[in-house]
Amino acid sequence: MAKNLFVGSLPYSITEDTLGSLFSQHGQIVSLNIIKDKYTGQSRGFAFVEMGTDEEAQKAIKELNGYNLEGRSLVVKEALPKPDYNRDRGGSFGGGGGGDRRGGGGYSDRRNKRY
Repeated sequence: MAKNLFVGSLPYSITEDTLGSLFSQHGQIVSLNIIKDKYTGQSRGFAFVEMGTDEEAQKAIKELNGYNLEGRSLVVKEALPKPDYNRDRGGSFGGGGGGDRRGGGGYSDRRNKRY
């Protein structure tokens, strides 16, 4: 079964090819995703690498955690599971009705009248 790894403290100049080549030395890569800023497209300094088996993932963690890549010491560990935002939490997320919003201050009817 595939195992997802978190890879932190990446150099901002890292490419998928470079990272893939590093991790492929320790097993089969199922997927690789360098997280990038959605506005600039620049790397945010971390990635997720999914290895083919648990054994390959453990080997990559052992060999690459603390590995010096372009002057930065990598952090490699098991990724936390993705949060499931769609599951039923047994409660309502909506607020109260808030009441009727018509009307305003007490003088709104007199504002535009001429006497």
